[in-house]
Amino acid sequence: MSSKNSTSPRWWPLIVIWALAIASWIFISLTNDANRQLLVMKSSVTGTVACVLSLIWLLALSRLSWKRRFQGLGIAALCGLILAGLFRVDGVYGDLVPIVKFRWAGAGKKIVGETVDGGFSIAQSYPQFLGPNRDAKVNGVTLDPDWEGNPPELIWRQPIGEAWSAFATSGNRAVTQEQDGPDEVVVCYKLLTGQKLWEHRYPARYDNPLGGIGPRATPTIEEDRVYVLGALGDFVLLDLQTGNKTWSWNIQEKHGANLPDWGFAGSPLIVDDLVIISVGARNGHSLVAYDKFSGDFVWSGGSDKAHWSSPVYYEVAGSKQVVIFNWGALFGHSIEDGSVLWEYEWDTDGMPHVSIPVPVSENQLLVSSGYGKGAELLEFSEEVEGKQSVERMWRTLHLKAKFNNYIFKDGYAYGLDDGVFTCIDVAKGRRTWKQGRYGHGQNILVGDLMLLTTERGEVLLTEPIPKEPRILGRFHAFTCKSWNPPALIGEFLLLRTHEEAALYRLPILEG
Repeated sequence: MSSKNSTSPRWWPLIVIWALAIASWIFISLTNDANRQLLVMKSSVTGTVACVLSLIWLLALSRLSWKRRFQGLGIAALCGLILAGLFRVDGVYGDLVPIVKFRWAGAGKKIVGETVDGGFSIAQSYPQFLGPNRDAKVNGVTLDPDWEGNPPELIWRQPIGEAWSAFATSGNRAVTQEQDGPDEVVVCYKLLTGQKLWEHRYPARYDNPLGGIGPRATPTIEEDRVYVLGALGDFVLLDLQTGNKTWSWNIQEKHGANLPDWGFAGSPLIVDDLVIISVGARNGHSLVAYDKFSGDFVWSGGSDKAHWSSPVYYEVAGSKQVVIFNWGALFGHSIEDGSVLWEYEWDTDGMPHVSIPVPVSENQLLVSSGYGKGAELLEFSEEVEGKQSVERMWRTLHLKAKFNNYIFKDGYAYGLDDGVFTCIDVAKGRRTWKQGRYGHGQNILVGDLMLLTTERGEVLLTEPIPKEPRILGRFHAFTCKSWNPPALIGEFLLLRTHEEAALYRLPILEG
């Protein structure tokens, strides 16, 4: 009897392994609510360790016959080969969850829907990152909330080169940045048809397993000038009509800047006769301004490293300044000479700072970042002898803007808290509601309604009110990951991902 027991299979170690794994997953899910990326990483490590221990159990502790052990090993290897043959990992979502696709899944084909080009006049423009005022708000358009009775119409859809750039538009021209093999390419399309009008290319390629391939910034258009910053630091001025280059240089070489961890991503900012970019050089050239016509150097300031956030122009407590969210802190630079008016430390152990600080009053900014950091309301003093002081009013973990920018409206902030739609009372720093996991998407406020593009390719029409989330309509625009910010030009919603671009006409109310 004892001999039989000593040779029978030993199952309890396997049961213990997976019981501990399940208990670990439960513990991780309960203790990592503020940082979903950390939850995913810890869960993945737990699963990997459990699988390795199961393999050790099979080969060394199971007491199965060697024939059974090798059969089990062979079955596991065969399943792995079949899965590897059928599927490929095409990057990750913002929470670091792998994107799994069939190996034969290819790029989409060009699709032409309703024709609207003939004689159609486009009065509005979306000339830069986050729209006319760099605040993700569009005025002068009233969307029809009845998407069931008047659904959005597809105008065109076509493949596009990889990048996280958005479109900038002027009239019937839409400009974006793409990757094409070893070259970065600036491409101008006809807005209403998707027809390529011109392209400008230069040798540069940024590639990161987590961050993806291609440019990150969005072009900035003013009149017939297009300002472009590439992922490796190529700064270019092009003619909007022809694509001809006026001037260009590389900011790594010109200012001694190091390549940021995820590539250069700050979109150029136009203020009066200046074009301003985030360089991130340590020698007093963190933020740099040039003459927007000649490209001549005008001023520079600060010495912090650049991150993914773009510079923005505000008047804060009476001081006109450029605010930039850098690697280790937020900075306010005088628009006159680039000198640093204030600095506020923001430490996230090097994790990306992407969102733009949002003004909520004449002397307050709302700041947020992801990776478990949260949001803070900062209050500023008036400028005294070239300096301003900063005081934190409150901090919350209920708004963690990882890739997206949030909207301030009537005393409340609306955005994606680590991928979940949420509303924050800005006066108190308290959450009023949180509902709907949409991933790391983007948004645009259009009058009293808000367009929300989700990470999985949906477009939602919402009514941002503090009482509860209201979803008025939705449609699926893409089947791939969607991180790129949208652009709204009148009734036309111009979307893109790292694989496709599409134009939809949204129903609007006249008058």
